[in-house]
Amino acid sequence: MKFVTYQTDGGARAGLLEGETVFDLHALYRRLPRKGQKGGGDVIPTDLLAFIERGSHTLARRMLTVARSLRGGARWRVGRPLAEVRLLAPIPRPGKNLFCTGHNYAKHVAESGSPIPERPIWFTKPPTAVIGPLAPVLHHGATQALDYEVELAVVMGRRGREIPREKALDYVFGYTVMNDVTARDVQRQRGQWFKGKAMDTFAPLGPWIVHRSAIPDPQRLTVRSRVNGQLRQESSTADMIFPVAALIADLSRGMTLEPGDIIATGTPAGVGMGMKPPTWLQPGDLVEVEVDAIGVLSNLVVAPKA
Repeated sequence: MKFVTYQTDGGARAGLLEGETVFDLHALYRRLPRKGQKGGGDVIPTDLLAFIERGSHTLARRMLTVARSLRGGARWRVGRPLAEVRLLAPIPRPGKNLFCTGHNYAKHVAESGSPIPERPIWFTKPPTAVIGPLAPVLHHGATQALDYEVELAVVMGRRGREIPREKALDYVFGYTVMNDVTARDVQRQRGQWFKGKAMDTFAPLGPWIVHRSAIPDPQRLTVRSRVNGQLRQESSTADMIFPVAALIADLSRGMTLEPGDIIATGTPAGVGMGMKPPTWLQPGDLVEVEVDAIGVLSNLVVAPKA
């Protein structure tokens, strides 16, 4: 199952993507068969974060069955063609900062000139950095060294603390794609990473969340990035120094993770910083980041308005 957030005249709505059709979750719920009940449309939230917080996966499966059964006019009363929908970030406004992992692929560590970490390295991005598919990435005047990073992102589905590694994937709702946009010069100047990675538009997310049932092993995915059609990064999540389950276990030590929390898992080699000479993003560049079994997230780099 694929879950999206999309823009309507009435605001952002949570949707279920089946094939090339986006179905409104709230509308599908109203079509579920009930015994001796009417209505109930107020039970399902219209935003995806609240839906995940409800732990409504079983209900979503029932709604998917209804979506697949609809034909003709009935289908288009609750669904719209994907090509006609403006997708937003799956969770446009996360409830807290995004948790991000640095130096989690050995070859990327080498191209950055750093030692292999003994433990996961964490930093965060604020919710204000989040944008969706096709939204512009701003080339802020604060940087002259703008870079890209393709990453598998994990969306938590259950609340937990001190989560055992062997049970960690049971706490996942699904997976999406993130571009960890980075101002390398700002990152180097500050002695820590937050400012160089936290600017507005520096966390493109999407295009949707794929439920974990469709990705039983997150360590068997290919990740890649392209700039203006040129392949820059291509690797496997099998090459992570700390796999997804280990990251969840580490982050949850002494810290409560909640439904809708997002964990970005690091990037492989091939970023602009590692090229000879370094090659930075410029206004007009199209960046595509992709994870197999999920999809492609595309964003255009633009100069900020004066």
